[in-house]
Amino acid sequence: MIAEELINHMIPPLKVADSAHMAIVWMEEFRCNYLPVVNNGKLMGFISEEIILESNDIDKTLDHFELTGKDCTVSLGSHFYDILKTASQHKLYMVCVLDEEGNYAGVITVQDIMASFAQTAAVQMPGGILVLSMDLIDYSLAEICRYVEENNAKVISSIMVEDPMDKGKVKITLKINQVDLARIVATLERFNYRIIGRYQETAVTNTGEQERLDLLMKYLDL
Repeated sequence: MIAEELINHMIPPLKVADSAHMAIVWMEEFRCNYLPVVNNGKLMGFISEEIILESNDIDKTLDHFELTGKDCTVSLGSHFYDILKTASQHKLYMVCVLDEEGNYAGVITVQDIMASFAQTAAVQMPGGILVLSMDLIDYSLAEICRYVEENNAKVISSIMVEDPMDKGKVKITLKINQVDLARIVATLERFNYRIIGRYQETAVTNTGEQERLDLLMKYLDL
């Protein structure tokens, strides 16, 4: 998934000549805490409800506010990992997409990314989830996959994050296309892998977007 495919066309940009009152009304209508502000097709930054309330003047136009997140942007071809990274770096839940000329092309919310990711095979396919802890120097996905495949299963997705309690260690979250993980766990533990989390799923059914997002959050260990 790339940025061009994830643009939320339901969220419009504000103009610098628009009033803060209008921005508040739009935020309520579109259920978001931030909205992009553009001028002649260029992103000027994001206005937030907090910024407006601090000024205590909703009649002012947006060009009188100090906007935030002017550099919270990605290109049309940016991968969704890069979009999430940009949002995290700027501590925003919305990222602006710019075209080849640097003009405003739209916005993507983190919720849009999560909802799209929830539809991927890595999430939708039934299976089990294992979380491993190890020293970064010992990490080898090829080796882990070999042990999993020896048990007639496959790793269909993997995510690595630093252990916040120990910068030398990482946590590896594996989605495996098998519900019964007992043999795989036994194999990994035999080769001194430390399993710190184990989640056995049932086949995913059409139970609504919220349940899919809950599953995704558990999968990402957020």
